[in-house]
Amino acid sequence: MPIPKVYPCLLRSLFQISADDVVFLASPLTFDPSVVDIFLALSSGAQLLITPSINKKIPSRLAQVLFKDHKTTVLQVTPTLLCRFGRRTLKQEVLSSDSSLRVLALGGESCPSPALLRSWRHEDNTTHVFNIYGITEVSCWACCYEIPQSLLQSKSLPSSMAYSVPLGSPLMDTVVEVRDEHGCVVTEGEGQVFIGGKDRVCLLDDEEAVIPGTMRATGDWVIVQDTQLYYLGRRDSLIKRHGKRVNLDNLQQLILSLPQVEACAVGLYEGIRLLAFVVVSTPGDQKAVSPLPSVQQHVQQSPPALVQHQEDLHSLVSLHQEEMSGAEGDPSRLIVNQLSLMLPSYSVPDALVLVPALCLTPHGKVDMEALRTIYERQRRCLKSPQEDVSQLKQTLQSLWQDTLGFAKDVIIDEESNFLLSGGDSLKALHLCEDILTTVGVTSPELLEVILGKTFADVLHYIARVTLMQPLENSTSSLPEDKKRPHTDPPAFVLAKRERKEPQSAAAEKQAFKVTRRGGEVIEMNVRNKRSNLTDAVREKDSSQKQKDNILGFCLSWSSDTGRCVDASPVLLVHERTDQLSDVPKTSAFIGSHSHRIQALDLDTGNLLWERVLGGRIEASAAVSHCGTFVIIGCYDGCVYFLCAASGKTRWIFETGDAVKSCPAVDQHTGLVIVGSHDGHVYALDPKLQRCVWKRHCGGGAVFASPYLQCPLRQLYVASLGGHLLCLNPDNGDVLWSDSRDVPFFSSPNGCSGLVVIGSVDGNICCYSNTGKVVWQFLTKGPVFSSPCFTLDRQRLLCGSHDGQLYCLNSADGALVWTFQTSGKVYSTPCVFDGSTVGRGGFLVGLASTDGKVWILDGENGQMLASHVLPGELFSSPVVHEQFLVVGCRNDYVYCLKLTVKEEAQRD
Repeated sequence: MPIPKVYPCLLRSLFQISADDVVFLASPLTFDPSVVDIFLALSSGAQLLITPSINKKIPSRLAQVLFKDHKTTVLQVTPTLLCRFGRRTLKQEVLSSDSSLRVLALGGESCPSPALLRSWRHEDNTTHVFNIYGITEVSCWACCYEIPQSLLQSKSLPSSMAYSVPLGSPLMDTVVEVRDEHGCVVTEGEGQVFIGGKDRVCLLDDEEAVIPGTMRATGDWVIVQDTQLYYLGRRDSLIKRHGKRVNLDNLQQLILSLPQVEACAVGLYEGIRLLAFVVVSTPGDQKAVSPLPSVQQHVQQSPPALVQHQEDLHSLVSLHQEEMSGAEGDPSRLIVNQLSLMLPSYSVPDALVLVPALCLTPHGKVDMEALRTIYERQRRCLKSPQEDVSQLKQTLQSLWQDTLGFAKDVIIDEESNFLLSGGDSLKALHLCEDILTTVGVTSPELLEVILGKTFADVLHYIARVTLMQPLENSTSSLPEDKKRPHTDPPAFVLAKRERKEPQSAAAEKQAFKVTRRGGEVIEMNVRNKRSNLTDAVREKDSSQKQKDNILGFCLSWSSDTGRCVDASPVLLVHERTDQLSDVPKTSAFIGSHSHRIQALDLDTGNLLWERVLGGRIEASAAVSHCGTFVIIGCYDGCVYFLCAASGKTRWIFETGDAVKSCPAVDQHTGLVIVGSHDGHVYALDPKLQRCVWKRHCGGGAVFASPYLQCPLRQLYVASLGGHLLCLNPDNGDVLWSDSRDVPFFSSPNGCSGLVVIGSVDGNICCYSNTGKVVWQFLTKGPVFSSPCFTLDRQRLLCGSHDGQLYCLNSADGALVWTFQTSGKVYSTPCVFDGSTVGRGGFLVGLASTDGKVWILDGENGQMLASHVLPGELFSSPVVHEQFLVVGCRNDYVYCLKLTVKEEAQRD
C-alpha cells in the first residue's frame, strides 16, 4: 500500500515526534495504521514497541508492558481497544496524572464523546488526544483534530461538542468533500464524506489505473456546521424500526453513557432483532454522571429525519441517571430499566447480551459477527431447560472443539486437560469468554479452572454457577474451596419479595379463578362454584328492598410502568389454603409499551415481580388452565409463558410477527390459542412446549383475541383482512368462514350458540354457530370494542367510536338502551355483580378514550359514578369485588376502589 511522503513529516509534526518517543505498534500488519506507526518511529529515530498478540488480549498485562515496563509515549488505537483497559486502568495508568503517554490518537471508529473521554482521565492528566479519520481506499488517515485540553477538563461542554468530536482538517494533499444524495457538494448540512486528492491514489480490487483526483465514497454520514464535519454514523447504521428512524451509533453512545456500562456495541441480528452487547462496569469503576446538555442542542447536530427519535433518546437521561446509578441490585436490571424509561419503544434493544469483553477483529474494531455468534449460542442455550446438563455438556464440548480446532466428531474425554490437548493461554482466554457469554454469567475463576483442571471440572463448575443440578455418574477433582455459593444467574426479573413457587402437581388442584376483560370469570376447582351467575340477578328484588347505595370512586393505588398502557389487566384470584398462605389473594397482570409486564397485589398495589420482555406489549395476558403460567404476546413476535408466582420464563414460542392478540385458554385440553400479525392462529401446548397446530386466517393480521365455545368445541378467530373463521379447536380445521370488506379489530364473543363481533363499518354482527347471519345492528361509528354479555346472557353490550355504549337483546339485536360518553369507546365494557357494592342486579364498568371511567346500572344504562384519569384510555377495565383496574396512556396502571354511601332505607 503506498504511503504518501507527507505522512511521516506531517503526523510527525502534529504529534511532535522525537527520538525520545516510544511508539506502540498496536495494529497488525494487515491494517494500514500499522504502516503509519512504523514510519512515524523510523523517520524520527523513535523506538517502535512490538509486543506479542497475547498481551493485547489481557488488558492488565498490556497496561503493564506499555506504561510501566516501556513508558510508551505515542498510542494509536481504536476506541474499542482502548475501552478494554477498563475505566480504573485508564484513569490510574493509561491517562493518569503522571502517565508517560503524550499522544493518544483514536481512529478507525467513532470517537468517544468529550464527556466520556473526560471520565477516563485523571483530572491532572496532560495527554494530547487526537481524533483521526480516514479510509483504506486513500491509504489511511485523511483528517485530524486535536481535542483542546480545556474541553477535556471542562465540566460544561459547548453545545457543538457535547456529543461528538469534529473529524478535523484535511491532511496535506488531501481533498475532503461532503455530498448529498444527488452528488452535490454540501457546505452546510448533511451528506456523505468523499475523500481523494491528486497524490492520494490506491488501486482497489481489479483496478489497473485510477484517474488522478478520484474521490472515494466513504459510506460515512456527517453534518457540516461552521466548516466542521461532525460524524453521524455509517449510512447502514441509520435503520428503520416500526416505521421510525433509529441511529444505531447514537443509541450505542447513549447506552455507553450509563454509569453501569463499561463498553457497548449495537447491531442488528438477521436484519430484524436489535441487539445491545454490554460489558458491565465493576462497582468501583462506574463513571460519574455529568449533566447532559439540552436535547435541542444535540438535535441540531442530527439529520432532520432523526430529530423525533433523538429527543426521545436523550430527554430523560439526566432525570434518571442519578437515581438509577445509586440503586442497588443487579446492574443488568438497572441497565434494562433505564433503557425502558429513556427510550421510545422502537429504539429499545430487543435483547441485552452481557459479555465479559467485546469481541475484536484483528484490526482492533468491534467484531459484530463474533458477537452475533455469541448471541446465537446464548439463545440456543436459553431455549433448553436450565436443568438439562446434557445440553450444557454438548455446548461446552462444541466450544472446546472450536477453540482447539478439532473436528466435530472428536469426542472430548472428561479427563482431558485444555493445555495438554494443544491449548495455550490465549486460546484458554478465548474459550473462557465464549463460555461465559454463552451461559450468560460472569466468573473471574473460570480461566483458572480451564488452565489447571479437566473438562469434567469445567463442566461441573459451569453447572454450579448457573444453578444446574450436580452431574451424576461423573467425577470431579475441583476442591471444595473453589465451589461457588448458589446465587441467582443474571435475569431481567425484579422480585419485590421471595415466594415459593407451587409444585405443579399441587397447583393443578389449587382453587382459583381468573377475571378478564368483559367481566369473563373462569373458575377452576372452586369449592362453592356457582353454576350460573344469574343468581345475582335473582337477588335484585330483595337487595333493592333493603337499600340503594350511592357509588363513588377513590384511588386505591397506581403503578408506573414507564410507557403507555394499552393492554387490559387480567386478575388471578386464589382461594386461601395453608400451602398458599404467603401468596396474595388476588394478583393483577398487565403489560406496557415499555416492554414490561408487571404482577401487582390487588389489595396493596405492591409490585410482586416485573419482567422486561423483547418488545412493546399491547396484548392482554391470559392464565393457564392450571393457574401456574401467565401467557402474554409481544411485539418481538414471541409468546411468553411466565411463572405466575415469580415471573421466570418457562417457555418462549416465536411466531412470524408481532403478537397483539390476547390468548384464549382451552379449559378442557390446556391448549393456549393465540393470533399473530403473521396472519396465523397458533394452538400451543405449554406442558409439552410445542405447537400442536396453526392455521392461516385467510389474509390480514390477527389482532383480535380468539374466542372458544367449549361446549360446542368451536373456536372463533377474526383477522384484519375481514375474515371470521370458525375452527375445530382440537386440530384447527375450518368449520365455516365469512368475509367482509372491512377489518375486524373487535374480538368475537358468544353464548347459547351465537357469536357476536363488532366491525369497522359500524355494525355489530351476530352469527349462528353454523355461520348464518342472525342479525346486525348499525352504530354511528367504527366498532373496535369487543362485545360482552350480561350475567343472565340475555343482553349484550358493545361500544362504538361514536362515543356510545349500546345494550342490545342477544336474541334479535333490538336496542334496549344506550349511554353517551364524553369520548370514544374503544375498550370492552366489564359486566359485574352489583351485590359486591350493595346494589341489586348487574353493573357495567366502562372506559372512554378521553380518560373517563364510568359505572352504569346494567338494567337501564343510568350513570352511577364516574372518575377522570390523567390520560387516554384504550385499556379495558376489569372489576373484582370493589376494585376496578385499568391501564392508562400516561404510563400508569390504576386501581380504583368503588365507594358506597347508603342513600335510603326501604321496606
